[in-house]
Amino acid sequence: MSRIFQVTFDYRCPFARNAHEAVLDGLEQGRDWEVTFRPFSLDQTHVADGEPDVWDRPEGRRGSGLVALQWGVTVRDHFPDRFGTFHRAVFAARHDHGRHIEDETVLRSVADGVGLDGAEVARLVKEADSLGVVAREHAESVEEWGVWGVPTFIQGEVAVFMRLMERGNLDDLDRALDLIDFENLNEFKHTSIDR
Repeated sequence: MSRIFQVTFDYRCPFARNAHEAVLDGLEQGRDWEVTFRPFSLDQTHVADGEPDVWDRPEGRRGSGLVALQWGVTVRDHFPDRFGTFHRAVFAARHDHGRHIEDETVLRSVADGVGLDGAEVARLVKEADSLGVVAREHAESVEEWGVWGVPTFIQGEVAVFMRLMERGNLDDLDRALDLIDFENLNEFKHTSIDR
């Protein structure tokens, strides 16, 4: 039987990158998973009470993560066969190459580099209400499952924040996913990790 789950992402988070690389590896290796990738704005989680939401602010004042999330959902929704490759490449652009993923020219380059037409994706980002998609999915994650960070794995009505310490470690991800079903465990956290 398939494991059906959702997982949140913000490209700036190194722990989201660790988990998402493992999820992508699992899918590429044929794991019987049905995965929905959900954008979650870490910028929005830092908005003070009474301040406007990041998506309601003028362009250039929305924080550094929103543009990449818009590109991510646009590729996910319009080019699903290229999403995994693009998703992995945006994480790499940020974490391996230190590129500024809030810059549309960087995201165009990433898209072009994985066989997409960066200009076409840029057009769709603007025309397909990608900002609205990010805002709706972020709000739904907060309201439905109490999500507050990335990566959060959502299986049915259960949501679990997981911080995997190694990049793309599929064995660690398998173990962590199995713990979602263990409902008598609410919190398990090392007080420190020797690294």
